[in-house]
Amino acid sequence: MELPLGDDPRSAVLRRLQALLVQRFGHIERAAAARRRPEWVLVQGVIGARTKSEVSNAAADRLLRKWGSWEAVAEAPVEALQAELATQTYPNIAAERLKACLTELVGMRGAVDLAHLARLETGAAMDWLEQLPGVGRKIAAGVMNASTLDRRAIVLDGHHTRILQRMGLIPRKANTARAFAAIMPAMPEDWSGADYDEHHLLMKKLGQTWCRPARPLCADCVALSLCETGRRRA
Repeated sequence: MELPLGDDPRSAVLRRLQALLVQRFGHIERAAAARRRPEWVLVQGVIGARTKSEVSNAAADRLLRKWGSWEAVAEAPVEALQAELATQTYPNIAAERLKACLTELVGMRGAVDLAHLARLETGAAMDWLEQLPGVGRKIAAGVMNASTLDRRAIVLDGHHTRILQRMGLIPRKANTARAFAAIMPAMPEDWSGADYDEHHLLMKKLGQTWCRPARPLCADCVALSLCETGRRRA
């Protein structure tokens, strides 16, 4: 059983928004196969706080190349992980969280292996992931959606959540978990996991380009006609 989706008037807004974003930015290709393994997506998420995706992607690749397996990464001294994660915004925190997460996963599963998630419904799989240290709703959704599991679970980073709030599609003060619960019923029913993934990446581009945290460029924004905040400001 998938996460509950239904007929919601916000779905039409999301469809129109997606068309505008594709028109402006073009379609986005999904990550290469090696970066879509659930375990890789988990690691990238755990080390990625406040760090650009390209930097975290390279760091995850570097960890696996240096130690050869995620189990070996789990056994590495935290100081060695901190040195290898020097490119991250918070390398010390990233290293501690990663070691704790992978160690817990090995203890629970005997290896850094998330294959069992394919047998669980999406909500149950996300709840299971959120037992791991350093894993919240954003990372759990990322593992389920951006990996080969390919589930319909929307990933919400700061950009994506901010845009939804400014557009009036979710509550203003919603945290990631509440934002996820609020927007999932509005996600178009015919969108695939790949559509969810592309939508998130396009929303991130929108947040980096126009809908910035401070001084958003509302008058020039491609989503102006759909945005409550933008219409007021413009």
